[in-house]
Amino acid sequence: MNILNKLGYGHASSMDSTIPQGPDDDVPATGQQFAQFGAGCFWGVELAFQRVPGVTMTEVGYTQGIFHNPTYEDVCAGATNHSEVVRVQYDPKECSFEDLLATFWARHDPTTLNRQGNDVGTQYRSGVYFYNTEQEKEAKESLKQQEKLLNRRIVTEILPAKKFYKAEEYHQQYLEKGGRSGSKQSATKGCNDPIRCYG
Repeated sequence: MNILNKLGYGHASSMDSTIPQGPDDDVPATGQQFAQFGAGCFWGVELAFQRVPGVTMTEVGYTQGIFHNPTYEDVCAGATNHSEVVRVQYDPKECSFEDLLATFWARHDPTTLNRQGNDVGTQYRSGVYFYNTEQEKEAKESLKQQEKLLNRRIVTEILPAKKFYKAEEYHQQYLEKGGRSGSKQSATKGCNDPIRCYG
């Protein structure tokens, strides 16, 4: 099905705006919490979060868009408004949301709108998508602190987490599995090896 059909311009629309605009209804493991971050291409962002002690699972996917069950090709076409994100599951006893925010800010340039380096498009926008009011408050306070540090305006959006669509399996833990070059990168907790964005 092509993107026009999905958006309702063809005979077989799969669009239902209430689904993608609804909250993420997945449930984290007992005692764990979710957070979602968009910071450019999700491959390198995921590896950065995989290395954080207390993070128990990461998944890459799409959120904040306008239709149900997008594919990577749909998102890259630029008409769906989805953001490439990493959904992080973490143990708050071992990892604070503040720790996750520190990784998020360090991983990308939050002052460039819809762009990270050579990657350009709305899917590469900077975003923190919160699951509760505590995460929202911490994200907004952290953004203000980062603006002072950078002395530049930050364009990161801070919005409620919406339905998360897990990306295709080949995208999951892409760099740990070898990326484009087949050269695996370490996801070991605490590893600080430079991340090669595309492998």
